[in-house]
Amino acid sequence: MGYSIGNVRNVALAGHGGTGKTTLFERLLFAAGVIQKPFEVESGKTVSDWSPEEAERKSSVHAALASFERAGKKVNVFDTPGASDFTGEAILSFRSSESALLAVDAKNGVQIETIKLMRNLDERKKPRAVVVTRLDEERADFGRVIEDIKEKFKVDPAPFAIPMGAGPDYKGVIDVLNGKAYFAGGDEVEKEGAVPGEYQAAVDAAREKLIEAAAEGDNEMLEKYLSEGTLTPEEMRTGLIEAYAHNQFVPIFASAAVKNSGLIPLLDFFAGIAPGPVGAQDVLVLPDGSQKEAAVTEEGAFSAFVVKTSYDQFSGKLSFVKVITGKLVPESEMFNVTENKKERAGKLYTAVGKKLSEIRELGAGDIGIIAKSPSLETNDTVSGGAALPEGALFLPLRLPEPVHSVAVNAVQKKDEDKLGEALLRAAEEDRTFRYNFDAETKETVISGMGELQINIILDKIKQNQKIEIETRIPKVAYRETITKKASAEHTHKKQTGGHGQYGKVVLDIAPLPHGEHYKFNNAIFGGAVSKGYIPGVEKGVAEAMARGTMAGYPVVDVEVTIVDGKEHPVDSSELAFKLAGRGAFRKAMAAAAPTLLEPIMNLIVFVEEKYLGDVMSGLSSKRGKIIGQDAIGGGIVEIKAQAPAAELLRYSIDLRSITSGTGSFSVEFSHYSPISGRIAEDVIKASPYITQDSDDE
Repeated sequence: MGYSIGNVRNVALAGHGGTGKTTLFERLLFAAGVIQKPFEVESGKTVSDWSPEEAERKSSVHAALASFERAGKKVNVFDTPGASDFTGEAILSFRSSESALLAVDAKNGVQIETIKLMRNLDERKKPRAVVVTRLDEERADFGRVIEDIKEKFKVDPAPFAIPMGAGPDYKGVIDVLNGKAYFAGGDEVEKEGAVPGEYQAAVDAAREKLIEAAAEGDNEMLEKYLSEGTLTPEEMRTGLIEAYAHNQFVPIFASAAVKNSGLIPLLDFFAGIAPGPVGAQDVLVLPDGSQKEAAVTEEGAFSAFVVKTSYDQFSGKLSFVKVITGKLVPESEMFNVTENKKERAGKLYTAVGKKLSEIRELGAGDIGIIAKSPSLETNDTVSGGAALPEGALFLPLRLPEPVHSVAVNAVQKKDEDKLGEALLRAAEEDRTFRYNFDAETKETVISGMGELQINIILDKIKQNQKIEIETRIPKVAYRETITKKASAEHTHKKQTGGHGQYGKVVLDIAPLPHGEHYKFNNAIFGGAVSKGYIPGVEKGVAEAMARGTMAGYPVVDVEVTIVDGKEHPVDSSELAFKLAGRGAFRKAMAAAAPTLLEPIMNLIVFVEEKYLGDVMSGLSSKRGKIIGQDAIGGGIVEIKAQAPAAELLRYSIDLRSITSGTGSFSVEFSHYSPISGRIAEDVIKASPYITQDSDDE
């Protein structure tokens, strides 16, 4: 039997890279009795870092799901990567979980990725707790981290667990809510004991904070607390559940996971305090673009959202789904609403990393895996009946746009199709990774959140597919335009025996405002050119605009008017007038003071204050324009700027170098802007295109 909606808990474990999330995840599974022996990250054998690329790099690349039972509850936990290159994995975990646990290192305090994750959770209004990790290491300081959290998150955390000592003197943690001490177990699960007298005052102070947090969860409870100064243990627990579900406080925990310490208070919190999907709301996007809340409920027909896709060499394609309504059973008919396809569900699984366990049903609010689905992809909406309004889809993942691009091709021509299939599969697995063929530059371009992400994907393809791959900086999509009016005429005339070719065209051209692209007018009077030949003229103009005249880039923002011409009663044809129109446009453009346009991008850069000067100087050296800056808290500054796309092709690498790997940015297209002088000359010299000047077809 599956779990009822009231007995499911979904939690996302996230934080800055290197804060010990994978170690904590591994030891939680050990303490929960899911695995018999925990492994170190360095071994490459942990539950969450099971892929070859993770084992090789000793760090997380993918979000890993593991499930365990605690106090009759099924707890699903996602362990997510900490590097900004893999932020999509944290986002999909937040999307499918009712709460999050953020790991903060006891030595380094709150770091930039954790601040960004906290902002993401703020936008989602989603409850989150904080666990201070590695308290057994030198320079660990729980109190200092508490102050850091207060300053950077603007919250006063409520301690559910406090440490007994730190660094070499670390002994374990005290569960404040339940008044129990848990002594570090070394290779075994931590041992329960009485609270040492020396920590009683600290426990009493921490408990008072918990009572205050609980009182905030209910107006009647708050009145009782204000009048009586305390709450019963049952009132306290009820109030904490309610207040945390409404994101009214931030619980804090202490841990030294490598010593199997601080785990039981977390497990009990997941099962006893953390919110489940009861009362949760998902969001539907209706066909008209409006949004509507959709309750997560056991009632009604089955519906679900695909939060993640992965490929396993043994199990094949795996679709991770969050059930929103009803329940799913194996071999049942289901409808992929996104793709408008029917299929049979196949087998269902729950996961502990790469280990899959077959299940007989998956209920509302639960997360599981559909194996070998032919159509399901990340972000798809799937239904088993009339569970949803017609055409409605669950809100897709809110993923950031890629910031780093590389042009790729297979060294051997015969491997091109195989490379394309592998890149397409990689894009299905990670929706922050994009793969497309740029018809304008004739390049296959892949894009992602950074050099690390792209290198890992390409290395995996090289090893698995035995393909040699070349990479290079992508070409920039420049444009050409004109800056003044001009006129020109061109006669296309050929005599080759039999019927010849004849067409004469006179064109006026003029600049259009940026963004209006193109306009064609027919101002012929008196029938100098028959209406039947005008489409040919326009085709010729379109061809000339596609090829440009300066460096072979497309021409934009030009108004073209045919004002006169001449035709021959025998030798004229649409082809002749197309060639005449093409030639006339080229001549007119050459006389209209043509100029090159380059794409300008909007940037938002996130950096620590200590790197602000270097980052702004670096942007200026890239012809960037600083629009503004804003201190967003936690010592982090948000810089808004604009810079040419050509200067940003390696910016993800440059920014990491300047900020010691802590900076990150987002980028999107803004507009095209004229360039001239040496910069334009260099673009023209480097152009891969050759303008065709011949009239020949």
